[in-house]
Amino acid sequence: MLVHDTVGTARTTAEADQIRTSLRARYDELSAEYEQAVMQSQVLRLVEVGDTAGDDQADSGTKTAERDTAQSLLRTILDRRAQFEHALTRLDEGTYGFCEGCTAPIPVERLEIYPSATACVTCKQNRERRAA
Repeated sequence: MLVHDTVGTARTTAEADQIRTSLRARYDELSAEYEQAVMQSQVLRLVEVGDTAGDDQADSGTKTAERDTAQSLLRTILDRRAQFEHALTRLDEGTYGFCEGCTAPIPVERLEIYPSATACVTCKQNRERRAA
């Protein structure tokens, strides 16, 4: 169980510990994934620096695209890791499982699929509509 079933009931210590363990495990996985991506990015740069002789525009464009893709991956991993860090903070504060917008409980099913969710479905849909 990721959150309590009824509003106003506190999560047991065992439940909070189970959630914390799950969130921390995913945070650690993302940290390892980030470190691996950083190493791959460094290797890509070393190969790129050592292999520029005779490059034409297509070669340069390919290398730029590969570098941009690697940087995008790093940013995405960091963003996802920050989301799990925020979820752990919310758990410590006792606000995990409640929408940051309207304070309604976030459905357990949503948290099981997306453990770092900070918004209920309604608030998330409203944000997406405004952003479009």
